[in-house]
Amino acid sequence: MTFISDFLLRRLGQGVVIVVLVALLIFTLLRVVPGDPVRIMLGPMVAPSVMEETAVKLGLRDPIPVQFARYAWRFAHGDFGHSFVRSAQGASTGGSRGESTFDEANRARVGELIAAGLPYSAGLAALGILFTLIIAAPIGVAAGLAAGRWPDKTALYLSSVLVSLPNIWLGVIFIFFFSVKLGWLPAIGYKDASYAILPALVLAVELTPVLIRSISVSVAANLLENYVAVGEVRGLRRFDVIVRHVLRNASIPLLNLFGIQVIGMLLGSMFVVEYIFAYPGVGLLMINAVFQRDFPVIQAIAILASVVLVAVNILVDLAATNIDRRLQY
Repeated sequence: MTFISDFLLRRLGQGVVIVVLVALLIFTLLRVVPGDPVRIMLGPMVAPSVMEETAVKLGLRDPIPVQFARYAWRFAHGDFGHSFVRSAQGASTGGSRGESTFDEANRARVGELIAAGLPYSAGLAALGILFTLIIAAPIGVAAGLAAGRWPDKTALYLSSVLVSLPNIWLGVIFIFFFSVKLGWLPAIGYKDASYAILPALVLAVELTPVLIRSISVSVAANLLENYVAVGEVRGLRRFDVIVRHVLRNASIPLLNLFGIQVIGMLLGSMFVVEYIFAYPGVGLLMINAVFQRDFPVIQAIAILASVVLVAVNILVDLAATNIDRRLQY
């Protein structure tokens, strides 16, 4: 229990520092890049005096450290702010010139927007990971058990092909082939769980080659360890050695890969995939917010994504230390 407490306290402290630095970087970059969100909100024909008055009212003319301190205080208390362009009724207010439009009571709360899309994104991510494991695990294990032979070479060629397929192109091909031509699966929007299958397959195709190579390399490396030969000499069946020991030890680097690379790729890919399929998740909300320069939405999603990455890495490291007590983080 002491080890777990020390581990969690140390890693949580590191995670807080990382999240704060990421939040500060994102917050600063959004305010120094060219473009004024007020112009998008009010429209290009609004008088400069009205634009400046609105910017001051929204706090966009305060020094960046002041803006960040105010935002961080609210964020820490669960207030992610209000959207610049979405009204409380859900419609976009971009180009609207009504003065009441920019009252906080008339603008959508960012937390509610994220909460509305989060279940869709979580379901899509879970399905994408499930498809990835179904495809990658048997191929990777078979390649690792037959290192240098045809299963290993086949897995290498398959991984090389899959990793070279852009998710944008693949999404369009899947829509055209499986939805338009064959009519097997719906493609655009969301009405039921079947609408998540094609986007999840696109995510799986992107994640699968990474896991195939990692699984095959890890399994092949563990087969060369002394404990495999010792187990067979002591009378253990090779199948038992592989299932009970090789796969268990091979899972440690895979856990680290899952926390560092797979989740990061998944979060990045979901933004693009949800936009391609008009899937009503957090990714689509993020892309639309970028186009509309909706600072509060962009900031909140980016910071929450960094929180997810940090949390997953902590859980993965904790699981790895429970599998192998020799590891120290």
